Amino acid sequence: MTAIPAPGRITLDVASEADLPRFRKDLQDAFAIAVVDTFGSVDKGPIPLDEEVAASFDAPNAVVHRILEDGRWVGGAVVSIDAETRHNSLDLLFVRADELGRGIGRKAWAAIEERYPETEVWTTHTPYFEKRNIHFYVNVCGFQITAYYHAGHPNPHRPDDPELPGDGGMFRFEKR
Repeated sequence: MTAIPAPGRITLDVASEADLPRFRKDLQDAFAIAVVDTFGSVDKGPIPLDEEVAASFDAPNAVVHRILEDGRWVGGAVVSIDAETRHNSLDLLFVRADELGRGIGRKAWAAIEERYPETEVWTTHTPYFEKRNIHFYVNVCGFQITAYYHAGHPNPHRPDDPELPGDGGMFRFEKR
């Protein structure tokens, strides 16, 4: 007899090339929520810009995952996996704007950790104004803030980071 999966089961699959336009649009819609809440609008175009999303998809060692709930596409993640150092990064993570508040992000992060159990260190970043993300990474996922980058203390690993709304500040998180 085949086991029936529990309702609300979160799984990951690898996105196909055909999935990428929708992935980008859903990502930008989800990221726009905090920008609009904080600054009133997305005046300079989508965040992240199309070129930044494409660069993330094409980065060395990048894996683009769709997040599925009971087989239905509800979000996405881009991770960069370095099998040699086992220091991996969560480059992008989102839950579709119409799916927020149901615990999908927490379950998705657990699925990512389960998919990459050999990881020794995870790193990620989020803008200073994204309180929801800061809470999620620190209080839900167990990351620690390890740096705050801004105009007076730029990110030495990403000197060409795009300008963000506000003062452009960005937190760096790490989980061991």
